[in-house]
Amino acid sequence: MQTTGFDEEFRAYVQARGPALLRAAKQLTGHPLDAEDLLQNALTRTFLAWDRIQDRGALDGYVRRAMVNINISQWRRRKLEEYPSDELPEVAGVVETPCDMQERLEQALQRLPERMRAAIVLRYYEDMTEPEIARTLGISVGTVKSTVSRAMAKLRSELGIPRRPPPP
Repeated sequence: MQTTGFDEEFRAYVQARGPALLRAAKQLTGHPLDAEDLLQNALTRTFLAWDRIQDRGALDGYVRRAMVNINISQWRRRKLEEYPSDELPEVAGVVETPCDMQERLEQALQRLPERMRAAIVLRYYEDMTEPEIARTLGISVGTVKSTVSRAMAKLRSELGIPRRPPPP
């Protein structure tokens, strides 16, 4: 593969300034792997604009500005995963092991009425679709949906699991 002087000039720049630019990216992101991705994206933008950059002495500033802009865009795109609240959640006193939870779930399942238990087992243990469950139990798809919904509400209630809030 032949490279042009344009490519060689860019390659020399990246080799010479790459480590310093990576340190700047780490300061922006706080994480080494995110910093590498950020720098790569900024260098891609710089490469695409290489022929339009007249002042080669301003290259570091161009790449740093690109990193800042990309980083800000990523912040804006991130979905808010935590929601502010006036109340702090209660601190759990006892940590439950997966075995304990599995046992509690099995007991709660046994307390469900037969049709609810069957619908839950077929849906979540056997991974059957609602139409398959309807055919198996001899009921309508609508009845399957409402039965599974009511059964899940009972299980959540018995196990003390709060219902998920609706998405914002």
